[in-house]
Amino acid sequence: MGQEMAAPGDLRQDCDRYWLRTTLLAPAPAERAFAVFTGAMKDWWVHEYTWSGPRALAELGMEPRAGGLLYEIGPYGFRSDWGRVLTWDPPRRLVFTWQIGPDRVPLPDPALASEVEVRFEPEGEGRTRVVVEHRHFDRHGAAAEGYRQALTAGWHELLSRYLASVTRQG
Repeated sequence: MGQEMAAPGDLRQDCDRYWLRTTLLAPAPAERAFAVFTGAMKDWWVHEYTWSGPRALAELGMEPRAGGLLYEIGPYGFRSDWGRVLTWDPPRRLVFTWQIGPDRVPLPDPALASEVEVRFEPEGEGRTRVVVEHRHFDRHGAAAEGYRQALTAGWHELLSRYLASVTRQG
């Protein structure tokens, strides 16, 4: 399916009870690192992590503006919105809500959602430090800490695939 993963040593993760930070060095300028993260999600997102699954996923993406939606389109036009862009500042910063509960059910109320911030920091010629911070897991209620633990592994896999995609598109 073309979704290879980067070597495990390419990512560093730090976490606490209600937040997780993953840092990686992408072999691309910030503009391309941002564009792949925001505009080519279907290329690097783990298709098994979607409601449609790998065989039925038609589209996965985000609307490129503050207030835009993160969404999945599956079979027969099924659409699930699972986040909202809070900050759209290419190629430096992106913040969005994570409106998926610990039970993988969409959360329509953004007050119950955690939040993801992605920073793209130039790091010399043609390289970008990408910092993904998923925070406010406490908003997910009693399952918050376990959810953060599960997403620690989830983000590691997602960002390994993101890094491979950025490298491949170089």
